Amino acid sequence: MVSLFENFARHGGRLSDASNAFPNAPRPWLDLSTGINPKPWPMKTVSISAFTQLPDPSQVLELEAAAAIMFGSEPQGVVAVPGAEAGLRSLPDILRLRTASIVSPTYGSHENAWRCSGTDVTLIDHHAIGNERTDATVIVNPNNPDGQFLSPEAIKRIAREHADRGAWLIIDESFVDATPALSVAAEAGGRLVVIRSFGKFFGLPGLRLGFILGEPDLVASIRNRFGDWPLTSQTLATGIDAYRDTSWQNSTRRYLEADASRLQRSLLEVDFETVGSNALFQLVKSDRAQDWFHFLAERGILTRPFACNHTWLRFGLPDSDNWTRLELALEEGFKTIESYRSEQL
Repeated sequence: MVSLFENFARHGGRLSDASNAFPNAPRPWLDLSTGINPKPWPMKTVSISAFTQLPDPSQVLELEAAAAIMFGSEPQGVVAVPGAEAGLRSLPDILRLRTASIVSPTYGSHENAWRCSGTDVTLIDHHAIGNERTDATVIVNPNNPDGQFLSPEAIKRIAREHADRGAWLIIDESFVDATPALSVAAEAGGRLVVIRSFGKFFGLPGLRLGFILGEPDLVASIRNRFGDWPLTSQTLATGIDAYRDTSWQNSTRRYLEADASRLQRSLLEVDFETVGSNALFQLVKSDRAQDWFHFLAERGILTRPFACNHTWLRFGLPDSDNWTRLELALEEGFKTIESYRSEQL
């Protein structure tokens, strides 16, 4: 079971692998492994012209301006990229630094991207920030998977300290949209770089849209890397409208807060211990985490395990039609797993 458990520990959303590993699981799958808003922004009907014509570069600038308003930043310091993943993976090759520290445990692509560029990577915890005299420090804030965060004041202080010694500070804010007060996007520039994601909060990860915020030369280098057509016409049109829809954004933050509280209560009721949380996910702990992963997967519910800690599971939010399915499975699992535990004692 450990090897199966670890197979899903790299990242969430591996539904094809889940279907192969659990062929008898009911369909459709309830995918709680990704931490994505299950109630997406309502996309408009797409015209065929969105696919028969090349994207207009002027729309890229329009999108960046709309996003900059939401971020509280200046458009000239914002560059759109085909997903935050593509953006974060471009940074090591563009910056070409000798060493980098990554505050961990966190989203694994950061470590992978820097190591693939030939950078000497050190994994550190929050207490070691600033103690490692590396050329760059990467912090995911709020962190994935545990939702831990540093205040904007702390980030600004760390950024000043890095700038004073010529080092870069890279802040991945992929999960900040639900709690925008934590963002330092407005401060991006100089040696402070901020990464933003569209798909998680707006619930449309398949569009592949993200942003890098930073000083003009860095923004220009990233823009040159991805060329005149970094995004599809559909992505451009959707992003522009979604970033301008402040009413939807505000109501979404309210319901995400309520749903996150409901999910936390449901997990605590079956004796999971909260490790950390965000509006889009709950990271919990159980010495039976592997049993829970397997039990839920057999019922078509995919959660996110972790190779770094086999007692952890992360649960994303279900959509409104699947709360009962999840809560009944948790109730059944608690009875089954606890009964098995009692038999072993």
